[in-house]
Amino acid sequence: EYWAAMNLMGDYASANHAVIHRTITEFLNIEILGGVENHHNFAWKETHGGREVVVHRKGATPAGPGILGVIPGSMASPAYIVRGLGNEESLHSASHGAGRIMSRKQARSTYRFSAVRKDLLKKGIRVLSAGSDEVPDVYKNIDDVMSAQRDLVETVARFDPKIVKMCGDGSRAED
Repeated sequence: EYWAAMNLMGDYASANHAVIHRTITEFLNIEILGGVENHHNFAWKETHGGREVVVHRKGATPAGPGILGVIPGSMASPAYIVRGLGNEESLHSASHGAGRIMSRKQARSTYRFSAVRKDLLKKGIRVLSAGSDEVPDVYKNIDDVMSAQRDLVETVARFDPKIVKMCGDGSRAED
């Protein structure tokens, strides 16, 4: 029952992303050139060492041979499109993002988002919505993270942020 429900939620998330992408491309009158489906915080049945196992990737993303993925930084640092190298020691996995160095609670009590928004605007990054729990300083340096996993993935593309749309303070994506 759990397995079916988890996969249903994965399909639901994928369908929502497809609607969002279609809506944006229609609004901007542009064509989608390609796509990357990037589940994370999910479980998969895979074969490793000749055995079928369940691999739960919490904070990680699949990086099997040739598998495309997304590794985001922060709202002020780049995101990377990557291709998995199929490293067996990592169970064909790579990090999903830079990784936090501060808890959400600590970030909300430390940062005023209005000041962060002004700083981001000076860097040419427009914030539509976000919260102080996701400010750039709560994340590790994405370039260091990418360097540390060069035996897990190869970089295909780098994208620098221009617009940020995230949940604001007091809300969660799951709500």
